[in-house]
Amino acid sequence: MTALMTDKALIVAAVTVAALIVAALVQRRAPAAPATSGPDHVPSRLDRSDFGSPAAPWMVVLFTSSTCDTCGDVRSKVEPLRSAHVAVVDLTFQDDLVLHRKYGVDAVPMCLLVDAAGVVRRSFIGAVSSTHLWGALAELRDPGSVPEGCGAAGDQWASGGDEGVAPSGT
Repeated sequence: MTALMTDKALIVAAVTVAALIVAALVQRRAPAAPATSGPDHVPSRLDRSDFGSPAAPWMVVLFTSSTCDTCGDVRSKVEPLRSAHVAVVDLTFQDDLVLHRKYGVDAVPMCLLVDAAGVVRRSFIGAVSSTHLWGALAELRDPGSVPEGCGAAGDQWASGGDEGVAPSGT
């Protein structure tokens, strides 16, 4: 009887060890969550070389889709930001799927304001007013330059009227 119990204990131990080994192998092979993903699947950092390493100290990256009506509206608000100091990159899901996937973008339009080191300093998901978008970039470039209520604070998207306030220094 003891020999039978010892055999059963050895079998249980062997199965347990095998299960632990399989679990360790599966965990090692499973892809880790992308290091670039922040809250709400907004990337926290971008590799600027993915965007041609623009020389401009600031970069506005707009993730869009050709089937998105709101994307065209946001695109029209992003384009005026293009300057020697601000690179503008528009990545359409249908044409730039690899980068959408790499950065875990699952909502469009997503507009990211990125510094020279690739850190996403502000983000907007969905519709955004020119006032909030341009104000946010102006405040990042020149802290204290934007009056309260003009989109300089927080990582929240904002919708509403387009007051046509141009960004400072562009």
